[in-house]
Amino acid sequence: MSVRRVVPNVRSEAAGENREFYGLLGFEEVMNHGWIMTLASPSSPTAQISFMADDKTAPVTPDMSVEVDDVDAVYAAVRKSGAEIIHPLQDEEWGVRRFFVRDPNGRVVNVLGHR
Repeated sequence: MSVRRVVPNVRSEAAGENREFYGLLGFEEVMNHGWIMTLASPSSPTAQISFMADDKTAPVTPDMSVEVDDVDAVYAAVRKSGAEIIHPLQDEEWGVRRFFVRDPNGRVVNVLGHR
């Protein structure tokens, strides 16, 4: 298993204002589904930040997203560990397979892989 990127998820209703502010720092919009917008550095595309009003298909808004190369293997390892699964493993309509787990600090982590 390997990590491809880690993205902080900021709960916000101000997507436009965030796009403008973080644009001053060099970020550009790379994804916008209305309820979630992701900005990335053009020179380092895995340097990203997401702004989320609410998660469209999950019960909570995650604090961060971790993209992995094998989400099924990570899910099996997390379940075996006894960690609290917040949102079960499932395929989403926008092309990711994901689940949410609570970390030891109480933060919710969205673990995903692109299909």
